[in-house]
Amino acid sequence: MPVKVLARAKTRMSEAAGRHREALALAVATDTVAAALRCDRVSRVIVVTDDPVPAAELAALGALVVPDEPDAGLNPALVHGASRSRESAPETGVGAISADLPALRPGELGRVLDAASRSPEAFVPDAAGVGTTLYTARPGVPFSPAFGGDSRAAHRARGARELLLDGIDSVRRDVDTLDDLRAALTLGTGPRTAAVAELLPALGAPA
Repeated sequence: MPVKVLARAKTRMSEAAGRHREALALAVATDTVAAALRCDRVSRVIVVTDDPVPAAELAALGALVVPDEPDAGLNPALVHGASRSRESAPETGVGAISADLPALRPGELGRVLDAASRSPEAFVPDAAGVGTTLYTARPGVPFSPAFGGDSRAAHRARGARELLLDGIDSVRRDVDTLDDLRAALTLGTGPRTAAVAELLPALGAPA
């Protein structure tokens, strides 16, 4: 799971979140990691980040935090995290998941991972149908994520199986904009995101 340096995170939420932008970015990532750790199909969560603040908080939850040693963009960071996983557990599949899923449900994630395990590579498109929130590769299969831009089309073009299961809204609902956050809150976010959202004037909090 990639976690941006907080100073550069959630920039599209700058106007709506104001001085709470970094707190919101940290809350969203923390709720995502906490939910992933509760999924019984997940043996380990590896967070790739160069920011010591989320590194400390996410490690305290039980994630393994590694620095972004490639420092060459999102997909190289994900490949780096996956390689660390395969070093210790080469017999297990690996997956990259967005850190922007504050409504993530462990049970829904488990259903997705079960379905993904039946294909060499698989992915879940985001709620907008343009991006990707989850990409997986089975043991022994090259790990080749294509996040960024129109990543849904990129993953399909590479032959990864698209997973469009019913009832996995929480796995598809990433948060980049205020409308995304509203939709996630409707689904029901984790407690940290909900607490920060209560502070946002754009969502009705006093200015």
